[in-house]
This record gives sequence, C-alpha cells and structure tokens, in this order.
Amino acid sequence: MVDDFSGPAGSPPNPTVWGYVTGHNWDRGVQAYRSSNAVLDGQGNLAISAVRSGDGFSSGRVQTKDKLSLGYGKTTARIKMPAGQGLWPAFWMLGVDGGLGEIDIVELVSDPSTYYATIHGPGGGSKPYQVQFTGSVGNLSTGFHDYWVTHAPDVITVGIDGTTIGTFTPRSLPEGARWVFNQPTYAILNLAVGGSWAGPPDASTPFPATMLVDWFRWDPL
Repeated sequence: MVDDFSGPAGSPPNPTVWGYVTGHNWDRGVQAYRSSNAVLDGQGNLAISAVRSGDGFSSGRVQTKDKLSLGYGKTTARIKMPAGQGLWPAFWMLGVDGGLGEIDIVELVSDPSTYYATIHGPGGGSKPYQVQFTGSVGNLSTGFHDYWVTHAPDVITVGIDGTTIGTFTPRSLPEGARWVFNQPTYAILNLAVGGSWAGPPDASTPFPATMLVDWFRWDPL
C-alpha cells in the first residue's frame, strides 16, 4: 500500500487512509490540532504546518486509525522535517486494541540533529516503561529522508534511510515488563509545539513551520 499524497492544494489526504485528530491535550505539546493545518500542498506532499496564533499555536495531526490497520511488515514515510526551538515532529504507531503499545519510529525535539526512537508499554504492576535509542545522523531538516520500521513477531527494528537505528525485542525490556507489540497498529503523523519536553518556542523559531510528507508506504510480511 502506497499513498503519494497527490491531489489539489488545500485538499485533505486520502480519506480512506487518513483521519484527522483535532483539539487540545493529545500530547505534551501546547498546540491545538486543526484539520486545516494538515492538507496536501498540490506538489505531491502532505504539509503539516504549525502556526503561531496570537499567544497560542495550532498544528496538524493525522492517523490511519479505523481506516488502515498495519500488521506485520515494513512501514515507511519519506519526510522533510522542520527545525526550530519548541518544534516536535513525530512519526509513530499505536496498537489498534486501544493503544496499549506505542512505537515511536522517529521524534525530533527542538534539535533536528538528534533523533529519538522509542517503544512504550506497561511495566510491572501499573508502572509504564520506555526503551529508547537516540543519536545523530546529521541535520534531518535539510532534506527528505526515509523513516521506517519493520515489525515482526517479537522484533521491532527502526531506521533512517539505509541506517538501522536499533532493534527492540522482549529481551530489551526491563524486568517485569510485558511485550505488547505482537498486534496490528495504526500510524500517526503530527507536529507538536512546546510543552515539557520540547520547551517553548523562542524568537528564533520559524512560523509557520512545516513537516512535509512525500509518501507513506506499508509492505506486509
């Protein structure tokens, strides 16, 4: 399955694949998500734009929930990331059973030269866990890059272009933690602003800031 985001400028992405998430409090960012901030640019891209609105911010978030379920396979998006203090673009997945397992394929948090790839799940008792790879493969805001994950039973591998960032397995988890990733997922693309992790934007942050998605692809095993 491939979505190349072709269509007229200002139109929504393919509604058989993508739905909008709108409103506040979906993550630690301070933005309001609006459907008008995630539209096609007419040049074969999905443009997810963060905009300063007076004292606040709006941005966009789309997902394949209840439209495209991703089983075992390889999921890839080709993205040109924005750069700026307080910007937090992300490409990630949640389990279709209610989001019990989270796979963050890539997050950039204020610094486009530092990537984060993370899995989140329930730990012993009610305590959640996260296991993370972080590092640098250069400034990811200067061009388009392929961000990918291969998902197989008991194995999750994430990478950027031809570089494998890391592999998660049940042996990666802390003691007492439960592997909850052997299930279908749905994909999410969003651009958050501010909050406790990214920190607030400052005078150097460019607005509007845009996360451009050239294409999205899922290849089942």
